[in-house]
Amino acid sequence: MNLKNTLCAAVAASFLTAGVASAENLTIATVNNGDMIRMQGMTEDFTKKTGHTVEWVTLEENVLRQRVTTDITTKGGAFDIMTIGMYETPIWGKNGWLVPLNDLSEGYNAADILPAMAGGLSHEGTLFAAPFYGESSMIMYRKDLFEKAGITMPKSPSWSHIARAARKMTNRETGVNGICLRGKAGWGEGGAFITAMSNSFGARWFDDKWNAQFDTREWSDTLNFFKNMMDDAGPAGYATNGFNENLSLFQQGKCGMWIDATVAASFVTNPKDSTVADKVGFALAPDNGMGRRSNWLWAWALAIPAGTKKEAAAKQFIEWATSNGYIELVAAKEGWANVPPGARTSLYENPNYKDIPFAKMTLESILSADPNNSTVEPSPYVGVQFAAIPEFAGIATEVSQEFSAAYAGKQSIAAALQKAQTITNDAMEAAGYK
Repeated sequence: MNLKNTLCAAVAASFLTAGVASAENLTIATVNNGDMIRMQGMTEDFTKKTGHTVEWVTLEENVLRQRVTTDITTKGGAFDIMTIGMYETPIWGKNGWLVPLNDLSEGYNAADILPAMAGGLSHEGTLFAAPFYGESSMIMYRKDLFEKAGITMPKSPSWSHIARAARKMTNRETGVNGICLRGKAGWGEGGAFITAMSNSFGARWFDDKWNAQFDTREWSDTLNFFKNMMDDAGPAGYATNGFNENLSLFQQGKCGMWIDATVAASFVTNPKDSTVADKVGFALAPDNGMGRRSNWLWAWALAIPAGTKKEAAAKQFIEWATSNGYIELVAAKEGWANVPPGARTSLYENPNYKDIPFAKMTLESILSADPNNSTVEPSPYVGVQFAAIPEFAGIATEVSQEFSAAYAGKQSIAAALQKAQTITNDAMEAAGYK
């Protein structure tokens, strides 16, 4: 070996040693949704490219929110990356609890993130979390059951049309429920659904002076309509069903309709998992002719808690997981229908994705959700299915528990709303809003 080769080998050996020495093991908290489970199966690619390894802490949605909130507020340091959403990100970014993501590489192309997603994951123009996927909500329905029942699904249906269709399709003997919806307690589970639904009924959480509004006709109309429809046409035990429970029911052919996250479209149309994959149609979330639909706006995003000693490696993971390169990796292994949706503008300009059956409806649903103008009457908060104030998560968790108890028949709708009014006003007074 000549001197030149000897020097090159030494340099290469030095680089590899440095790479190994700087390799990190990242602990990531995430939700047990299908796209995140798929991401875990792809992380070998990240390790090959960077040398960093990953340890996953995968949790049910309500538990994830509790764990990461406790860890960030107590500076527990259990996680290097957290999966959080549009509610937490601006609040935690403002508090200095998250690492700003304003220095991601040029090749990452942060400008390609859909404006609705970037705006919801920023504070004062600084991005604090990168969207793994973005979503709104829409109707997923069984075209064959609609045809059998002699009914049609408009692109923009009303709630009254949905209720009639749900009752008509329900067949208790064959185990077909006309509609499957979230009733599970938790501000981001059943609480998110009923809040988005209430917008279309003219309800709101607070008036312009932060007074709770659960003693109104609009909230009574929302909950009574929901419970009556679900009692007549929903699955048994719907009061404890969330996203994953309803996904399973729909995939098994036990739901005529499911109104939920747009991201579910790839799972209900995947023949590997869904017995009704070739029978699914899509429509916009329902309204009541009051100028507001019942679709929400959300992103499951990756953020870095301030104080981590592994910031550089964590940023590398976030760039890998939320990049166009990751989208192409999933497309190559799982097909374009299964890539993470709703995060990047370029995905909806990609000729490989344009003809995916649910792509257009997903984008239209995302673009139609307006967190700055989500209610019929003016409200003092930002957010569609939540109010972007620090106190909301705690209040809404308690309120959703009262609602779920009413769905289950453990108390009346009137009692649940009265308790919600008291819970909310007491909490807001204690927090100094009134």
